[in-house]
Amino acid sequence: MALRVGVIGLGDVSVVHINAISMNKDADLVAVCDIDESKRSLVKGANFYTDYNEMIEKENLDCVHICLPHHLHYPVTKDITSKNINVLLEKPLCLNIDEVNKFNELDKKTDANICICLQNRYNYTVKTLLEIIKSNKYGDIKAIKGIVAWSRSESYYSTKPWRGKMKYSGGGVMINQAIHTIDLMQLFGGEIESIKGNINNLLDYDIEVEDTATANINFKNGSRGTFISTVAYGDNSSVEIEIILEKARFVIKDNILYKYENGTKEVVAKDILFEGAKHYYGSGHAELISNYYNSLINKDNNFIHVSDAENSIRIIEYIRNSSKENKLINWGN
Repeated sequence: MALRVGVIGLGDVSVVHINAISMNKDADLVAVCDIDESKRSLVKGANFYTDYNEMIEKENLDCVHICLPHHLHYPVTKDITSKNINVLLEKPLCLNIDEVNKFNELDKKTDANICICLQNRYNYTVKTLLEIIKSNKYGDIKAIKGIVAWSRSESYYSTKPWRGKMKYSGGGVMINQAIHTIDLMQLFGGEIESIKGNINNLLDYDIEVEDTATANINFKNGSRGTFISTVAYGDNSSVEIEIILEKARFVIKDNILYKYENGTKEVVAKDILFEGAKHYYGSGHAELISNYYNSLINKDNNFIHVSDAENSIRIIEYIRNSSKENKLINWGN
């Protein structure tokens, strides 16, 4: 029997979720919810609600996708799981470390599952590179670089004002545009020793959040990470992640994994891209969603948990605090 699925929030990223749900044989999208009544006819065949509490009371759902502004992630997840309904939560996990702690407590107490949508972990390039690193064929990691250079107009913030306010968004470029890059850097690099970071605003926008952030991340294995992110660029450039190992250099760019060794360049892997999808959403949504549904059906617990997603929020807050205090901050402090 197919899982009965609902979606809360019919904004930009919900389109990717709805498409993935519609293509999945293990799920039926039976209900959607948004406070905007004009979106009632957006999803054919699904019952529409403006109150998610009413939706979860009436629809007997197995899983709910939460695609809402960041400040709603924790309270809505808490409400949904209180009814023992499983959750698939769009990134980020939450606003800050205080909410990370609340999420960890919630995750321990509830019998429902909470999966966090860090879908770039499912990109073929990322999985291939992770296998290469773990094999140690090319030696230990020496350095990691992550670059996000994108463009966001002032209307990006003015049309959805929550994006520019700290109490609603939890930040700017780091938590909204670069969180997948931060997540992958710590996934590749392992445990963190310390962070020194800086945040700034290069654009003259009327917003509270940063549009630019940089950081030096020291990993316990002795490698160093350099993180650079901005939405002050003139266009959306490809995200770039570089891993330097002792015997070779690997770069993910334009959804292709390249290997540089002894003066040669080789294509190692390519991501599968879906026609019409925004390139910066990546290609992993459908696989992550399918994997989560299989985990719910098979009860195998094989998905991205709250504990997997919390480090990206911690890194963001450490960078912010390091910038504010103008000093290196040791992990765990």
